[in-house]
Amino acid sequence: MILKGAEIARYLARPDPTRPALLIYGQDAMRVALKRAEAVAALTGPDAEAEMRLTRLAGGDLRRDAAALMDEIKAVGFFPGPRVVLVEEANDAAAPAIAAALEAWAHGDAVIVVTAGGLGKTSALRKLFEPHKAAVVAPIYDDPPGEEEISRWLADAGLRAVPPAAMRDLTALARALDPGDFRQTVEKIGLYKYGDESPLTPDEIAALAPATVETDVDELVEAVAEGRSDSLGALMRRVETQGILPVTICIAALRHFRALHTAASDPGGAAAGIGRLRPPVFGPRRDRMARQAQAWGMRALEEALHLLIDTDLTLRSSSRAPAMAVMERALIRLAMMPRGRR
Repeated sequence: MILKGAEIARYLARPDPTRPALLIYGQDAMRVALKRAEAVAALTGPDAEAEMRLTRLAGGDLRRDAAALMDEIKAVGFFPGPRVVLVEEANDAAAPAIAAALEAWAHGDAVIVVTAGGLGKTSALRKLFEPHKAAVVAPIYDDPPGEEEISRWLADAGLRAVPPAAMRDLTALARALDPGDFRQTVEKIGLYKYGDESPLTPDEIAALAPATVETDVDELVEAVAEGRSDSLGALMRRVETQGILPVTICIAALRHFRALHTAASDPGGAAAGIGRLRPPVFGPRRDRMARQAQAWGMRALEEALHLLIDTDLTLRSSSRAPAMAVMERALIRLAMMPRGRR
């Protein structure tokens, strides 16, 4: 059985223990590892490692010792409960040993879970699993988790009071982070909300989301976009003492003002444009950027982009002008620039 679409996440959360084998493969090793851990935990229940109900085999070893897999699936454990034999990082060389184990598998034997990297259509592993009447194939793609899967992770972390606004921000955050970081963030939010029955808020998500190394630069650019020229001096000194280069500040400002320009030019309005940005913007920052795009307007944002592009060219040229002073002057001009021109 080949799983497709949303049924992949649903099946791996509750795999069928009566099926002999499960193949999980994909290009992203982190995504495969997360899905494998989820499936194995669902098959074995708690304390499987301690009770020796989970056996790990390296896929590369099966070529030399094909009987090892057969021995493990037929072995009788010391503790009662379901057993799993995990074959990790398998390749086509392991296919004959897995085929023999599948043929000999009977109810009561350990379930075989096989993980692999990207497998082409001609892969021996895929040719073994896909036509099999009882085995299951779960291809893992690089798609971010959907709302159903996020809801399940939230429930596992003890979070059930998640209103639509918070779920929208979590979905955006899932697109911005890799799966491992996002799963850790959900667990972190669960710990933060432990014993707190109040609904999860976008502000809490923003506070607990992983901070980027460019946080101070982002704060500086936000001040410029909001016209807070009186704050620029202190923010520039903070960024400068961290050793951040002027060209890095310029790139961040260009990225921010391009995003505002994209949002301002959206037919559905600035708020709709912010919602379509990639990478996604979430939490209070999304509302701030929507207000900034509305306040600036298209023509003013185009002038701002021209100024930043000229500044970038100056910073990268052979000019002897002090780079940080050039950048600071450009940011002050931006902060004091007239807005509202459409």
